[in-house]
Amino acid sequence: MQPEDTEADAKVMGPSPSSGSPFPRELPVLIDQPRFSFIKRRDDGRIDFISPLPCPFNYGSVPGTLAADGDREDALVLGARLSRGTQQTWPVLARVHFIDAGVYDAKWVCGRALTTGDRRQLLIFFELYARAKRQLNRARGAAGPTRFDGLELARELESQDLARELDSQDLAREHARKARAEPGA
Repeated sequence: MQPEDTEADAKVMGPSPSSGSPFPRELPVLIDQPRFSFIKRRDDGRIDFISPLPCPFNYGSVPGTLAADGDREDALVLGARLSRGTQQTWPVLARVHFIDAGVYDAKWVCGRALTTGDRRQLLIFFELYARAKRQLNRARGAAGPTRFDGLELARELESQDLARELDSQDLAREHARKARAEPGA
């Protein structure tokens, strides 16, 4: 494992009692920014900023909610590109913990599945996004820290990860036991 992998993996965490409200099973998500789009919009449809890099996720919000920043709660949907204005209910897979100009600004991660590749992409994207957002906040004169604080998995995913880890350990033990039992095999 490379050092950067260890640091990134440390940003993936299981559900914690101190993380706020419990995970909903699913949420309706209204897509504001389709996957691979450069334009980030506000809830009212106005352009918030134009990114130098396309967003690798469908980015939107949860209708009927209000986040600490005064906008609807942010949500992103993994998978194929969805059109702006698409609203659909999705299973909740994780939550991104993010601080934007000193204000907690979590993002729900929704979709059909959360692969190891998806996790890495989320970690890399939000590390880069925090850097870019810090610069944007400075340019706008916004005070307070801006940072990515990690990816929290839904309890069901945390349980699945644990089960896979235990299965892998059991499989390794079984291979070692067979190797000891069958010398020269």
